[in-house]
Amino acid sequence: MAEAQAGAAQARLYVFRRFERFWHWAQAVLVLTLLFTGFGVHGSHSLLRFGTAVRLHTTAAWLLMALWVFALFWHLTTGEWRQYIPTTDKLLAMVRHYGIGMFRGEPHPYRKTVLRKHNPLQRLAYLALLTLISPLLWGSGLLYLFRPYWPALGIDGLLSLEAVAWAHVAGAFMMLAFVIAHVYLTTTGHTLTAHLKAMVTGWDEVEDGPPAAARPPGAPPAR
Repeated sequence: MAEAQAGAAQARLYVFRRFERFWHWAQAVLVLTLLFTGFGVHGSHSLLRFGTAVRLHTTAAWLLMALWVFALFWHLTTGEWRQYIPTTDKLLAMVRHYGIGMFRGEPHPYRKTVLRKHNPLQRLAYLALLTLISPLLWGSGLLYLFRPYWPALGIDGLLSLEAVAWAHVAGAFMMLAFVIAHVYLTTTGHTLTAHLKAMVTGWDEVEDGPPAAARPPGAPPAR
């Protein structure tokens, strides 16, 4: 699959800036930490002591929230939030590509640019992450963390700790499914590691582009 696409003409494009790469990898480490410690708290494994798992889980959660505050500010001030606006343009073509086309070595139907980094399916996946999975995890997690304050907030009779815990577990499994799909799709470039390299260096290779991509201001030299 990846090897079949490797012969297509490629152009170098500086797509992911330094903060994007830092945000991506820091978020990845924190999300994996939360999944590992969270399933430990749930009792799915016994690789950590319960108290240790709780402390690490809580610390990682606060760090991730702080990271998201900075990321939100960066996206709003740079206009990068527009990258996540959903679109149906070439949506069916992308569904066909991931279902059939890429296994036949067909060219990618979506051409990535600096202003359009994410294809329609990626945008929908991130929309689901931002509007469903993340609110479910953060809402249930904060409710669980601040359980002693329920009476003062007047919600003690409206919620049960068991229901909140199961909502959090459901969100965790959704996040795990998202991570697995995300990791798998990193292998679907023209080589197995092409997408991974792009998120490390910032430079991506796009098909059927011009002979050379202009280097944006502040971009490091292409390697």
